[in-house]
Amino acid sequence: MHDVAVWAISGATILGVVLRPFRFPEWIWPVAGAAIVVAAGLLSGRQAAVAAADGAQVYAFLIGMLTLAELARVHGIIDSAVHALSRRMRPDSTRLFMGFFCIAVVVTALLSNDGTIVLLTPAAIALATASKLRPLPLAFTVAFVANAASFVLPISNPANLLVFSQLPQLGPWLAVFIAPSAAAVLCTYGILRLAYARDLRQDYDTSRTGTTLSVDQRVIAVIVGVSLALIIVAAGFGWPVGYASLVVAAIAIAICGLRDRAAAAAVAREAPWSVVPLVAGLFVLVRALDSTGALESARILLRNASAMQPLLGRLYAGGVTTLADAFINNLPAGVIARYAVHGHGISANIAHAVLVGIDLGPNLSVTGSLATLLWLMLLRRDGIEVSGWHFLGLGALATIPSIAAALLVLR
Repeated sequence: MHDVAVWAISGATILGVVLRPFRFPEWIWPVAGAAIVVAAGLLSGRQAAVAAADGAQVYAFLIGMLTLAELARVHGIIDSAVHALSRRMRPDSTRLFMGFFCIAVVVTALLSNDGTIVLLTPAAIALATASKLRPLPLAFTVAFVANAASFVLPISNPANLLVFSQLPQLGPWLAVFIAPSAAAVLCTYGILRLAYARDLRQDYDTSRTGTTLSVDQRVIAVIVGVSLALIIVAAGFGWPVGYASLVVAAIAIAICGLRDRAAAAAVAREAPWSVVPLVAGLFVLVRALDSTGALESARILLRNASAMQPLLGRLYAGGVTTLADAFINNLPAGVIARYAVHGHGISANIAHAVLVGIDLGPNLSVTGSLATLLWLMLLRRDGIEVSGWHFLGLGALATIPSIAAALLVLR
């Protein structure tokens, strides 16, 4: 009965996060699930506290990166850059699409996939409206690049800290993941170009495409840029990236607050901080699942992959992880991977394939990651509907060749 209860609570939690019944916020469900697990005696309070504390660096990373992304959003830095791109590329829609795609890659690499969704989804809709283009080509670019480019750098996705409790230094990271990242990004670009070829053949109107950066915006852009550079340096030296992100972001918001207290207050008020308790709840639930033998099953699966020929093992591990993303979302899948991969006879080759699946796999379905769900909610707020089947159709076209190409060149 213990195992059945844990699985039932965990399953209900995942459904709550994905479906949001009664329109309750996503974070409510993992926190409630973790509380029920402890209250029912399925996990001791001490075990739950230890599990939640294990994610301390992940929480610090999320807070730091969301702070920097919100600083850029509140000051309209990305909006101005996108509109400047529109003026420069006019009136060629193909060039505009390519430029916007490149901006999305850079933003994802430096500000994480969640930052890309928060910053570029509204910008994509506004740009499409101003240029009299269909919004879906640019909108899907945001969603797919947010995942495809999320393992360019260690800081490009919070899930990287979920899978690797101790991130590799920047040099070794790039040696392993830069080629797979490039393969995933190029495949994603090619698929989207083909899928929206008809839309990209038309010229666009640039009559309402915004203004250049103001002096204040340039100052904030420099502060954010220097902050990101410092975080990348921390990754290069192998320092704890999560804590470095938190400290650097705190300094950045303090400096910005000296210039504009209202903007600093807006960052504190409007950033999606609820992702922190959401992840903490997931850590507790995965610890409860471990007591049922679920993680040992995952370890056996990955050990079997380690015993295969390396390429087949990578394809197997990456493919299974992608399917797990589609069914249970990549955050719980990432937490499971954290405990299943390390210290249990799993080869580095397979651990790297699992990370590619965790980061890139969410492009398969709209429920694959919280970033994609956030993207969907932002579109709906502007009256744009994307069905799960529509996303699955285009997602399969983009994800299958992208993840295959990434795993083929993965070391």
